[in-house]
Amino acid sequence: MNSLDSLFEPIASESVVDLVAGQIESMIVEGILREGARLPSERELSERFDVSRPKVRDALKRLEGQGLLRVRQGEGTFVAKLAGEAMSPALIDLYARHGHAFYDYLEYRREQEAFAARMAALRATPSDREAIEHLVRELDEAHETDDPDRSAAADVRFHGSIVNASHNAMLMHMMTSIYELTRRGVFYNRRYLRSIDGTGEQLLAQHHRIAEGVLSGDPVEAEEAAREHLDFVEQSFREGIDRERREGFARKRKITGELA
Repeated sequence: MNSLDSLFEPIASESVVDLVAGQIESMIVEGILREGARLPSERELSERFDVSRPKVRDALKRLEGQGLLRVRQGEGTFVAKLAGEAMSPALIDLYARHGHAFYDYLEYRREQEAFAARMAALRATPSDREAIEHLVRELDEAHETDDPDRSAAADVRFHGSIVNASHNAMLMHMMTSIYELTRRGVFYNRRYLRSIDGTGEQLLAQHHRIAEGVLSGDPVEAEEAAREHLDFVEQSFREGIDRERREGFARKRKITGELA
């Protein structure tokens, strides 16, 4: 039985198709069903909703027509790709050639994640807290084993868990697209950031502080911790880039001195 089965509730109403479609729509809006998620079969949904299979089929066809679901022959029904790319490939390439755009990206993340942390501290459920605690442990273990790939993956998922705990559906969908850019290393490579940090200790401590603010239900501390984390990332990159620039000049001066 599909693990998603427990998400669906029996329906008893004359407007069965409307209610079946509405329940699935609500789960998409709330970020419970995300793009790419596979729905149970018509038979399984019929059992879960306690309605006839034709009604379920009509509801699924309606949602498919609205572009919310996608049917893959022989595979099943999936939530369609709903969030557009945050930026087109052409715009990403353009930004890559103009470094100041990176700081706009960090500024955007700082404001959104600070808001998310504040809301998460006020709204996090026991399940949200469990997810956050799990990812903090994941970050700790990745740090202890010096596994940069695992650390980078846990980093993105950790920030995503804070956004999820905000229970702001618009924020969740918008940040999913932003975190995909982060995951792909479009704007920066976390390995580079960790090299600037030295050991990654400060980054780890900052993630702990964000989590503690949320888990303790302190919106002011959570917001401040999230904001200071992104401030640190920005300042670290500015210092790292400036250090590389100075080193480049120093190497050139050494070369010209040897040629004199």
